Amino acid sequence: MRNIRRRGAVVLGVTGLVAPLTLALGTAPAQAASCTTQTGPYQKQVEKFLGRPVDGRQSAADCKAIQAFQTKHGITPNAGYAGSVTWGVMNLMNKQKAVGNNPNRDGSCPVNKGRIACVNLTLQLSWIQDGRTLVYGPVPVRTGRNGYETRTGLKKIYWRDIDHVSTLYNVPMPYSQFFDGGQAFHSVGLSMWNPPGSHGCVNMTPTTAKKYWSLLKNGDDVFVYGRKPGT
Repeated sequence: MRNIRRRGAVVLGVTGLVAPLTLALGTAPAQAASCTTQTGPYQKQVEKFLGRPVDGRQSAADCKAIQAFQTKHGITPNAGYAGSVTWGVMNLMNKQKAVGNNPNRDGSCPVNKGRIACVNLTLQLSWIQDGRTLVYGPVPVRTGRNGYETRTGLKKIYWRDIDHVSTLYNVPMPYSQFFDGGQAFHSVGLSMWNPPGSHGCVNMTPTTAKKYWSLLKNGDDVFVYGRKPGT
């Protein structure tokens, strides 16, 4: 997501800690499509996730609830159909919530590096730890889509730009912290569950990106592991 154009850097204040799974509010959602009357293959699972009566049959109220979820998270088409993409997002949310406050339960992210930013691609979660102590997170992130995967391995933050703009995609990348070529942590104005994903960067909500900016510095370790669903 690199090449580099700088705007006048403005130092922004850092907000306090937020609960995991906070949404990034982006641009206005797309206008909803007409609601479908079709029952989807994941109807019961989607109904349960949304707190709807679980009968496995599409209703007008089911469709509106599914459609609202799809519109909120940029899932298209947003016609209220309980298909694989919609259920995939919901299932990922369930798995993220199940992690609780122990994201490194299996010890996959190194605990002998001091302060380190961890990225679990499989669960689309990131956190900062210091040894075995959780410093911040876990929080949902949005990593590289198929063909633009976020590269795995142990890396280091080597360059930071608070007001970065990508000349490759001509988009702002606030609070960029680069750790592998053009791949960086940075803020976006999208839902963290907006498919299919980024062009390789680790997208974050503005609140999370600001917090990472305040907690990390050049030379800090980053460890990326797992595999994003669908890649």
